[in-house]
Amino acid sequence: MKKDGFKKTIRNIHLWLGLSSGIIVFIIAITGCFYAFQEEIQNITEEYRFVEKQSDSFLLPTELEKIARHELPNKVLHAIKYNGSSKSAEAIFFSHDDTVASNDYYNIIYLNPYSGEVLEVADMYSGFFRWILDGHFYLWLPHEIGQTVCASATLIFLFMLITGLILWFPKNKKAAKQRFWFRWKEGLKWKRKNYDLHNITGFYVMSIGLIFAITGLVWGFPWFAYGYYTLIGGEKSLVYEDPISKKEIAITSVEKPLDKVWMLMQTEYPTAKSIEVHPPETDSSSIAANANLAEGTYWKTDYRYFDQYTLKEKEVNHIYGKLQDANTSDKLMRMNYDIHTGAILGLPGKIFAFLVSLLIASLPITGFLIWYGRRNKKTPN
Repeated sequence: MKKDGFKKTIRNIHLWLGLSSGIIVFIIAITGCFYAFQEEIQNITEEYRFVEKQSDSFLLPTELEKIARHELPNKVLHAIKYNGSSKSAEAIFFSHDDTVASNDYYNIIYLNPYSGEVLEVADMYSGFFRWILDGHFYLWLPHEIGQTVCASATLIFLFMLITGLILWFPKNKKAAKQRFWFRWKEGLKWKRKNYDLHNITGFYVMSIGLIFAITGLVWGFPWFAYGYYTLIGGEKSLVYEDPISKKEIAITSVEKPLDKVWMLMQTEYPTAKSIEVHPPETDSSSIAANANLAEGTYWKTDYRYFDQYTLKEKEVNHIYGKLQDANTSDKLMRMNYDIHTGAILGLPGKIFAFLVSLLIASLPITGFLIWYGRRNKKTPN
């Protein structure tokens, strides 16, 4: 009797958590499906991302910087990014204002790295995939509200996976046969089929669903990110911060430091898939640079920082430093995006993540139909 009472309590918790968050979980899962192949689709539809490979050298960052600033003279240039010999270079303009939303912008100017020709000026806050991403992260609500709503629904989903496993657990061996695979006999009622769809699908997506939920909550709640990172042994800061450059009166500043950092990165990372250099935004900013060593993922990126006056390299105490200085917990946090999207396993991983997201999206639907069917049972006359 105590066992039945416990399961009844868990069933009620599972039910009400599901009814309160089901539609949000559905939207997050469906938008995740659409976003899975964003990069692959854009590479096909946006020809300006590619250029013809040439024997000439790339233009220096300051040369691309001059062209880019002419296109968007009143915006902050965040970075110049080189994507290899057959892809466009990117001049990235970005600003985020917590007080005035209209001051936010994110533009990328795609440039031919050999000639400096402007191929496209793209607004990254518009378009289909941005709309999908806003739904996935913010539910198309104001960001401060939407992030909390989506993160809360993800946290509820995490508890639902746990309560769902408790409810799924079979009473005996005979019942277990029906919990691992569909055993539908001819004439089986639709309600029973729907019940099996919810239970069996839920069991098989549970482990991946937990990974999706945990990696999503790392972005959703700072307290969760710090708690998770500490739990896996992390000791550094999770907040990205540039070290300070301090101008000394007696020191003569290095000429064209951005170009020199770029040439250093090229020399030290000859096989990098992309190299990015950040012009200092203030007189106390450092020159940040990074080299991504792997195609299609982000975690194998070396982050370097240089004093803008002396080019002396500076160390940081957050996870976005040199890859060789990252321990297992640091690497796991840096992998968070690649794990969440499935990119950590390449294209097969993205396909798998897409299919699992689709199955997760079905769970609120089948769960609601179970509740609705029980609520509206036909009673005999």
